[in-house]
Amino acid sequence: MTDSIFINGTRINAGQRETIELPLGTLYTHTPLSMPVHVICGQKPGPRLFVSAAIHGDELNGVEIIRRLLKDKAIKRLRGILVAIPVVNVHGLLHQSRYLPDRRDLNRSFPGSEKGSLAGRVAHIFIEQIVKQCTHGIDLHTGAIHRSNLPQIRANLDDEETARLAHAFGVPVLLNSNIRDGSLREASAELGLPMLLYEAGEALRFDEVSIRAGVCGIKNVMRELDMLPPSRKPRKPTEPYIARSSNWIRASDSGVFRTVVPLGAHVEKGKLLGVISDPFGETEYEILSNCEGIIIGKNNLPLVNEGDALFHLARFREVADVAEEIDTFQDDYYVELIDTPLI
Repeated sequence: MTDSIFINGTRINAGQRETIELPLGTLYTHTPLSMPVHVICGQKPGPRLFVSAAIHGDELNGVEIIRRLLKDKAIKRLRGILVAIPVVNVHGLLHQSRYLPDRRDLNRSFPGSEKGSLAGRVAHIFIEQIVKQCTHGIDLHTGAIHRSNLPQIRANLDDEETARLAHAFGVPVLLNSNIRDGSLREASAELGLPMLLYEAGEALRFDEVSIRAGVCGIKNVMRELDMLPPSRKPRKPTEPYIARSSNWIRASDSGVFRTVVPLGAHVEKGKLLGVISDPFGETEYEILSNCEGIIIGKNNLPLVNEGDALFHLARFREVADVAEEIDTFQDDYYVELIDTPLI
């Protein structure tokens, strides 16, 4: 609990709002490059929450989520400190690439090193200047290029505080996800900082439902942390379900892929998910579900090679209940799209 924060030599005190540029060196054109960090310090002390996006430079939904969050009227009543980083991987964003120029994955490079690779240096700056100054974190992601993810939270649900915030976020699917070596989640966990990872949508694309659900989810977490007052028009709470396990169903052959089930679909074991054929349709191979579950991720590219990931299938104890909750969740946001203009 504090009423000020110190980032890159600048102290932001209660009631102040500042944009700080974290220097990232220069491009080979000698153009200076920096990571923009927007800090809002509430009038009253409270938790310090960082919200980050575009750790993978082609994942754009989170950039828009943070833009809308910073414009939200509720932020004027903030308690504590919000640290918003809309673009962590600035190099990747410039090149519309998931990776840094050296082809390293920034989310496999934490906690980084002051004198290491480019990815290691960016990771080190982020840990030292952002993560170590905060008490909680939310990192925003999408599926990879040509892949869409159903809005979901991935987190260490064995940790009581993290699980509490994951349930508060308000999406139907929670994955008790293993921590990847070198990830921001791993580095944050080692520092004792509870962190959520929000996955929704596809790289290089805006998905309006995913964006609106992300803004709403972050505000829900902030209310759970007592950083924002209760909503005057509370949304019907979404009942989250924890996936027992998940797996990718892969292409058995190369060819032209046609999917027959949408994202979020409830599928039985043996159900037809899609078909792979040659361009003339002379040979066809059916892709069948290997278990009952919910489609939480899918490939959008019709051209596939043998072994390509096609469907991400999550297993639940109450599959029918999860499917019903997902339908309600999606219907609510689609109705909102019709009734309210873009922010």
